[in-house]
Parts: sequence; C-alpha cells; structure tokens
Amino acid sequence: MSYAMTQLGHGAFNHNQSSGAEQEYDRLRDLARQEAGKRSSAFDQAHQAYERGDGAGAHQLSEEGKRHAAQMDIFNKQASDFIFRENNSPGRVAEDTIDLHGQSVEEAEDIVEARIKSAQAQGQNHLHVIVGKGNHSVNHIQKIKPRVEQVCRDLGLQYETEPNAGRLYVNLTGGAAHMPPQHGGQHGGQHGGQHGGQHGGQPGGQQQNDEMEKLAKKLLPKIIKKLEGCCVVM
Repeated sequence: MSYAMTQLGHGAFNHNQSSGAEQEYDRLRDLARQEAGKRSSAFDQAHQAYERGDGAGAHQLSEEGKRHAAQMDIFNKQASDFIFRENNSPGRVAEDTIDLHGQSVEEAEDIVEARIKSAQAQGQNHLHVIVGKGNHSVNHIQKIKPRVEQVCRDLGLQYETEPNAGRLYVNLTGGAAHMPPQHGGQHGGQHGGQHGGQHGGQPGGQQQNDEMEKLAKKLLPKIIKKLEGCCVVM
C-alpha cells in the first residue's frame, strides 16, 4: 500500500493546533517518506542484482524493500490516526460530521467507508463529510472529494456538495440527497454557525411580535369605538 506523502503542516488541521501537534504529524509523515525512499532503493538494487544473475542477492534486497514498505505503512497509519483524532475530537466537529483533512486519498477512502457503515448500523440517516477545497493540494485540485463521491456511488448512496464547497452531504438511507435548510453559517465542525443562526434570529423575531401585540391592544379600543358609532356589529 503506497500513500502520497506531503508535508501538510497547518493545512492538515481544522483548528488552531499547537506547534507540537503539527510537528508530530509532520514527523510521522517524514518518517514514512524516508522509509518509502529506502524501499524504492532496495527494490532498484534487487532488480539490478537479478539482472546480474545474483538471484540470492536479489531476493535478499527484495525482502529488505518489503520491510521498508511495511514500516512506511506503519508510520503513515500513525500519522493518519493522529490527525484524525486531532480534527475529530469532541467539540471540534458535530456528531454527524467527519473531517478528512490531513488524510491521503487512500486513507480518506478507508475512513469514510468505515464511518458510513458504522453510522448506518447506528441508525443515522445522514453524514456531513469535510473533504477540503483542495487549497493545499498541487494546483489546488480537490483529490479527496472525487474519491469520497466514488465511495458513495459504490455503496449506492446519493450525495450533494454543500454551500461550503469543501463539504459533502451524504444521505445514508439510499434516498435523494437533499440537505435540510441551515440556519446561519457553519463554522469549523458545524458548531458556532448553527448556534448563532438559531439563537441569534429568534430573540429579534420575538421582540417584533411583542411590539405588534402592544400596538394592537392600544389601537383596538379606538377602532371598536368608531365602529360602534357608525356600524352595527353583528
């Protein structure tokens, strides 16, 4: 298994992370990158040994390459788990949301498929997937989003891009993907914006209703008095 390895740093996080967290993430990716280089070197030497007719040497170097490949996968898995915990810890995203920042395409595919199946088993009917806008990718091209969309198609699920182009709404029931209207903007993992929209709009509306009610009580007696003077109230 070979993962694309780039030093993402701050772009891998969905929050203001500590410098220690960024350094740990980059350290693990760097270790994986080093193992990838050793793997490639060993396989190249194995091929050269085979071409020379040194079958035993080729086999030994090939096994060495496999060991480096396995170690590379271990470091990448540690980096993937680390960044996932950082970005998806309680309070950073809502319970119906998963953040894939900092993941390779292959890692994101495995994570989102597992999360979809887990959510379905728990009776959840939708999932918000933060795939990123590709701002930290080469040529600013979204790479994770197309793979997540493919996972949804493979699982027979419909999805749609949210107003924030770096997010997908997935219907876990198999029906059409129509995201419910959102009140207010979405912030980070969906917390601040929704609360601001719901709690910020209601008090103003309630105040307006109270003023209308006071105005009606003030004017109603005058209106009735005028009607009694000129009309018959049935």
